[in-house]
Formats: sequence, C-alpha cells, structure tokens
Amino acid sequence: MDAAFTDEQAEIRRTLRDLLHKRCGPDDVRAAVATAAGHDEALWRHLAQTLGLPGLALPAAVGGVGCGPTELVLACEETGRALLPSPLLGTSVLAAPLVAALGNQEQRARLLPRIADGTLTAALVTAGPSATALALTGPNDGDWAGGGRAGGVQARAAADGPPGRHLLYGQADRALGAHSADLLIVAAHTGGYAATRTRLFLVESTAPGLVRTRLTALDETRPLARVELRDTPAEALGGAPAAALADAGRLAAAALAAEAVGAADHALTSTVEYVKVREQFGRPIGSFQAVKHRLADLYVQLQAARSAAYYAAWAAGASSGADDTEASAEFELAAPVALAQALETLRMVAGAAIQLHGGLGFTWEHHAHLYFKRATADELLFGPVDALRAHAADRAGLFAPSVVRSAA
Repeated sequence: MDAAFTDEQAEIRRTLRDLLHKRCGPDDVRAAVATAAGHDEALWRHLAQTLGLPGLALPAAVGGVGCGPTELVLACEETGRALLPSPLLGTSVLAAPLVAALGNQEQRARLLPRIADGTLTAALVTAGPSATALALTGPNDGDWAGGGRAGGVQARAAADGPPGRHLLYGQADRALGAHSADLLIVAAHTGGYAATRTRLFLVESTAPGLVRTRLTALDETRPLARVELRDTPAEALGGAPAAALADAGRLAAAALAAEAVGAADHALTSTVEYVKVREQFGRPIGSFQAVKHRLADLYVQLQAARSAAYYAAWAAGASSGADDTEASAEFELAAPVALAQALETLRMVAGAAIQLHGGLGFTWEHHAHLYFKRATADELLFGPVDALRAHAADRAGLFAPSVVRSAA
C-alpha cells in the first residue's frame, strides 16, 4: 500500500475544503437544512458544475470525472468536516453503484449521466434497517426488505406496459434523503418469503401513488422520510440485489468513515483553539494538565481513525473493477472496521468539545451540537459500533470454534 496521495487527490481535497469553508459554515448548514430540499440546491449545483462532485467516481463515458472510489471517499472527508447537507451519500455513494451494477444498458445510459452532472438525485429505500440491507451489521441474505408477505413493500407485475414494469404497494420509514430525491431505488418483495424474491425497483418522484413525508430527525443534515407506495409504477433492476447492496454498503462505510474523521478533526481543532482563550483562575484552561492529557488522547484516537479511514479509501480503489480477490477481501473488512473506529472517535471528540466549551458549549445553538448529533445519528442509521465490529470479526473468522483434534 502506498499511503501517499497523488497531486490530483490532494488538489481535489484542497479545492473542496476551500469552497466549503466559504460556503458551508454552521449558520449556512442550519439555513440549508431548513429548506424544503434539506440542502443548499445552489451549492449542490455549483459543486456539480465546477468540481464534478456527484460524478467523481463515475467513468468519463457516462459524463463522470473518471476518478474512482478513493477520490470520492477522500472528498467525503471534506464534506464531513463542514457537515455539508447534500444528496451526495444517497446519490453518488449508494444509488450510482447500484444502477451501474444492476441496471441494463438503457437504464445506465439514461440515469448515470444525469447523476454525474448533478441534475438527478437519488435515495435508497428499504423497509428494514439500512445497516442490514447494506450488510454492514449482519448478512443481508434474509428478510432485509421487511415484512415478507404481510409487510414492507410488495411488488407485482403490471398487467400492461413494457416488460419489467411493476406496481409497488407498502411503506418504508426512515429512508435517508428520500423526501426530495428525484429517483428512489426501492427494495420490494416479488412474492413469498424467500430472500431471492426481493428485488430493487426504480421509482420516479412524479410517479402516481407515491407519498413522501419528511420526518423529524435528530441530525437534520441527515434528513429522513416516510415513503408510502400505493400501486406505484416502478421499473425493475436486474441482477442479484444482495451482492450489489453489500458492495455499495462497503463503499458507504468507507465514505461515512471519512466523513466522521473530517467532522472529528474540525471539532477537535476548534476545541483546541477555544481552550487557548477560555480562562479559569486567571489562566487559559488549555494550560491545565488534565485538559492537555484529554486532548492528547483524543488526538491519538483521531489519528488512528484517520489511518483506518485512509486504508479503507485505498482498499476501495484497489478493489474497484479488479479481479483481485485479496483486495476485495481486504475492503470487505476494512470499511466497516474503519466506520466503527471513526464513529466512536467522532462521538468522543464531539462530547469533549461540548464539555470543554463550558456553558457556551452546552447551549443548543452552539456548533458543537451539530457534530454530536451527526455522530449519534450516523451510529443509529449505520451501526451500532459494536455490531459493525462483531460482523467484521465474524466475516474474518476471528471467533470461529476451535477444532479439537483427538490424540493419535
């Protein structure tokens, strides 16, 4: 593994950091999440047109930048640093790989260029927990679409229309970014209880019978929605959804880990700056040994999380489109472990930031709470941390039962 970043990767990160520093401060974040879209649409268009952010990991043949997963994950470190509310996670990290893996030629040609230029946003909708559907906390070879015959979302072939057209009926809660997405990728049962009968379907935002309700969320930068479908027309994706979702889940874990590292880095840096000027007993509290030790411990923890996130970013690029089974196996374990380490670090750093900012930090309006909410919400959506680690350990065979050999 070469841990050094290329000049192009460093330039992507620097450019994105400078732009978000100007356009995405705490007040900008609060204003953006209060809009109907849940993000700054003008900023999203600017990021798409000037930096090509939505299509960073898409090939140039479909209008993308032609980089790869590594660059996308590294860009997420900067979006996490600013807590950027955007459709990036749902659109570029989850939806685009699913369309590329499962879509037919016509679907890929129709959707991927619009994703790449930022004119199409997308969201993944599963009736069951996202972490399970993405195989982050357990295998997704079971009833991850939710409910079998009697619940979740059901699909039946339409009596008329082109082949592959279905009608969806059911409901899914807590769908990330689904309230304003132009395209929904919905997991639905096609009959019976068998996991092999669960498929993914494309649903346009204008489809009849579709009702979306934005829900109150702990972290408003991660907007959630209830999605109701009442005989809603949908277009089927092909292939094996469980494997494609697991691949998308690993990329999402690497991206989320990088976001958490960026957020923790910003929270820790701002806290270090504050303890230099906040005084108690006539001296800055940063001069107290207990405060120094606490911040030093957090710094060490942050560097460990950063190393894990960068390794996951490298593994994402190494395993992308390659037949190297060793690289794929490394990525399968590196991404969820990095996510667990990063989420735990962000929670610890954000909690310390609130405490060390004193009475100011405990006010609900202080920016430290934005980072603490992000840490808590991400763990609720994609964790918990112990489940991420347990599943990775299980896949690695760390706790396989020992074989007792009889004496010869």
